[in-house]
Amino acid sequence: MADLLLILPIFLIAGLVKGIAGFGLPTVSIALLALFRPLPEAMALMLVPSLATNVWQAFAGGQLRAVAPRIGVFLACAAVATFAAAGQIARTDALLLSGALGVILVASSALALAAPRLPAPSPATERWLGPTMGLVSGAIAGLTGSFLVPAAPWLQAIRLPREQFVQGFGLGVVLVNGALAVALAGGGLLPVGIGLLSLMGLLPAFAGMEAGRRLRDRLDEAAFRRVVQVALGLLGAWLALRAFA
Repeated sequence: MADLLLILPIFLIAGLVKGIAGFGLPTVSIALLALFRPLPEAMALMLVPSLATNVWQAFAGGQLRAVAPRIGVFLACAAVATFAAAGQIARTDALLLSGALGVILVASSALALAAPRLPAPSPATERWLGPTMGLVSGAIAGLTGSFLVPAAPWLQAIRLPREQFVQGFGLGVVLVNGALAVALAGGGLLPVGIGLLSLMGLLPAFAGMEAGRRLRDRLDEAAFRRVVQVALGLLGAWLALRAFA
């Protein structure tokens, strides 16, 4: 019962954020879960709701054939790096990982709030820098569960149209979370009990998404995104201070 009282409101909040802003369920849920649970366990609990809510985002919209060839190597490198990095979780101090997540959240929030327009790379630069960005993004995701930095800024920098960005990023989350699930299961960090609890997060996640979708037209989406980024930055700062102070 205590587990349900923790999981249900967290995934309801994370789903609400995704329903309104179109992103954030994995990051919000991990950040909140990490306040109460070791980060590897928080990552495992996030998997089922994150995979389920991003499958539709990845495969609906009709832009997959256009975007997949352009970012396919980036995504493949991200998935491979996620699997490799997640294999080290069992050997790494959980509090240190939580602190690393905090630093990532602070950095990604600061970047999102500053909203810099990064210069678009040339086609030649994109060909070699894309795989590098994929490897870095995947390594961070494998250790912290967060597939935000530098993945999201990179996909924005290569000037993907909005629809392609949404589908491409959703596909990235699906692939990265799939690799993360395989790595955690292989390392004994995805026991049946945690898997069942993660499954129980589906209903509140989808309920939150539907509520967020209904609220979207009544709220200033840009202002809401800023509030979310500030909240994530504060959560990240607390996680970092708790680990490193």
